[in-house]
Formats: sequence, C-alpha cells, structure tokens
Amino acid sequence: MRRYLSYLIPNSNYHSQGLLLLRIIGGLMMVFNHGWGKITAGPEKWDRIGHALTDIIGFEFLSTFFGFMAAFSESVCALLIVFGLFTRPASILLMFTMFVASMNHVIDGEIPELAIMYFAVTLVLILIGPGKFSLDYRYFSTLQN
Repeated sequence: MRRYLSYLIPNSNYHSQGLLLLRIIGGLMMVFNHGWGKITAGPEKWDRIGHALTDIIGFEFLSTFFGFMAAFSESVCALLIVFGLFTRPASILLMFTMFVASMNHVIDGEIPELAIMYFAVTLVLILIGPGKFSLDYRYFSTLQN
C-alpha cells in the first residue's frame, strides 16, 4: 500500500522539473509564435495591436504604447519566463496581455483557446513560482516559497 501512496506524495524535484518544462515550452512558443514578429515589426504594428485595449478603455493616444507593451510582454517577458528570471513580474505582464487578447477574441465572437492557455500558464507561474531550476531560485532563493 505504501508503494502506491508514493505516487500521491509530491516530489519537489518532479515539481521543479514540471515547472521548468512549463516555462521553457510555454515561453518559447510565445516568443517564436507571437512575440518576435510583434516586437520587430515597429510602431505601425504596435499601434494596431494597442487598439485592442484602447478601443475598450479609450485613451486612443496610448495605443502605440500599449501595443509596444503587448509586444514586449510576448517577447522579452516570455524570454524572462524561459530563463526563470523575474518570473512573477514577467508573468503578470504577460497574463494581462493574454487577458486583453482573450477579451478581444470573445468580443469578436471567437473562442480564444490559445490566449486562455497562455493565461493559465502565467497564472500557474504567478501562484507557484518558477521552481528550483530557475535564475530566480539561484539568485533570490530567500524570496521563494
């Protein structure tokens, strides 16, 4: 019986290995499928992206800034997540971006599966942290749970 219960007891190494895989796969998918093209596209693209938020809240003059921040979160913040450096702040920015993207898809009558998946990944990283195999753990381990 004890042998079977060992599967139910969390192993901290598996926990951290799982978080490492989540960070690497989720972060690299975000960078290469979404972030890189947006961050290198320039101000015209950032302005179009920024309208996703400014059309909802107003403040049209900030559309380029919000578009840049979305591109920044999908590229730079996603890379920070991959390396596990400043994971929680980077995840908060990316989670907000995915929330806005999800709302825009819902408003357009679409089901935003991918945006919801990235939202969930970032939420998990905010709640649990990056794990032992991260630069956050190495340099800021007194701040970890």
